[in-house]
Amino acid sequence: MGLSISMSTQTSYRNHTRKLLTLGLPLVGANVAAFSIHMTDSIMLGWYSVTSLAAATVAGGLWFVTFIVGAGFGRAVTPLVAEAIEQGDDTRARRVTRMALWWSAIFAALVFVPFMYAEHVLLAMGQTPGVAAEGGTYLRIAVLGMFPALAAQVIRSYLGALELTAVQLWVTLAALLSNAVVNYALIFGNLGAPELGIKGAAVASVVVQLVQMGALMVYVQIKKPEVALFRRIWRSDREAMGQVFRLGLPIGVTSFAEGALFTGSSIMMGWIGEVELAAHGIALQLTALMFMFHVGMSEGVTIRASRHYGARNAGELRRGAKTAYAVSLGFGVFVVALYLSIPTYLVGLFIDPTDPARDAVLALGVVLLMLSALFQFVDAAQIVALAVLRGVQDTRVPMWLAGISYWGIGIPASYVMAFQLGWGAVGLWLGLTVGLGTAAVLLGWRFWKHSVHIGRG
Repeated sequence: MGLSISMSTQTSYRNHTRKLLTLGLPLVGANVAAFSIHMTDSIMLGWYSVTSLAAATVAGGLWFVTFIVGAGFGRAVTPLVAEAIEQGDDTRARRVTRMALWWSAIFAALVFVPFMYAEHVLLAMGQTPGVAAEGGTYLRIAVLGMFPALAAQVIRSYLGALELTAVQLWVTLAALLSNAVVNYALIFGNLGAPELGIKGAAVASVVVQLVQMGALMVYVQIKKPEVALFRRIWRSDREAMGQVFRLGLPIGVTSFAEGALFTGSSIMMGWIGEVELAAHGIALQLTALMFMFHVGMSEGVTIRASRHYGARNAGELRRGAKTAYAVSLGFGVFVVALYLSIPTYLVGLFIDPTDPARDAVLALGVVLLMLSALFQFVDAAQIVALAVLRGVQDTRVPMWLAGISYWGIGIPASYVMAFQLGWGAVGLWLGLTVGLGTAAVLLGWRFWKHSVHIGRG
């Protein structure tokens, strides 16, 4: 009898692993491709000038943390639509998706004017005049892509809830190729285009975001014409709008707290020096690239958890969460091995061999990359916890737990270690590890002690 139960349990976990990988791997690929768009900007700007790379590091970080607040409305679509589909309510799935697009448009309009004064914001943050000027120029152009990027997030979340994930990979790969070509032309003045430097990178980003939004919307219209997702989209729906807001705002704030942890670290690194900021940006790019595996899988985890939540099946929810932890932590082992094996080669990809600052940036970048291996496991654990919590629509308490971890503990720890203890860039990265580790513990506690019990709270 015991052997039979054990075999049944093993089979269940294998099924969970297979379904998660089938659903999540295309999302991993899509996230890697999406991040590679930004990495292409960094690599090409790094070859253009160290100042442009430093400016893109800070400005791109500000754009991203702004975007992820608004993207919370889009990410709310995944659990809401997945639950509705599980319960056979296609109408509710359509309603919440439409209202997520409304919230995306409202958010994009609200952030437009502040981005026009980005140079002053960067100066107030203590950045050098050169970095602030180029960063401000970048953001004044890049803000035009805010709504297309947010709308694309809504459609991706909707398709993900329907378990249509492969198309997201192909659309993003096409965007990656387009971005590389436009960057090559506009940053350096190739293919008959003017040499625009960091302006060219910003223009390329806007073009790519428009293309992605259009392609995903056309796909939905062709694949699911019976849904009529965009018909009479101008009509408001107060109930659905409230649902998206109540679930999406905490998701956005939580994502902001995490993203701002890294943006805050970039700002503090800028206080140390331009070489340190450039090395920090390279190490962050490489770390974030590998983190896209966890981001993609976490999207799959949210979809799977939402389905179990919709069916009110606590046992399957619990087994799915354990599977997600195992998969993400296993990938963390691979990343640590990679970082420790070829750090110099990886960091060197971002720096022009003729740049006078190359040796200094390379030396520090290698140290920071190896330090990032310390938080691979805690970073994986905290994003899995967030994913399953979103799947059961538990977002408000996790928002506070994440905020305390990232900003109440992580940022102060980075500041103390970097400046008070005099550990510089190394201390700043150790502080990041402390913040992420705290989040992993608190969010995991929230899920396993409270939210895993379907029907409570």
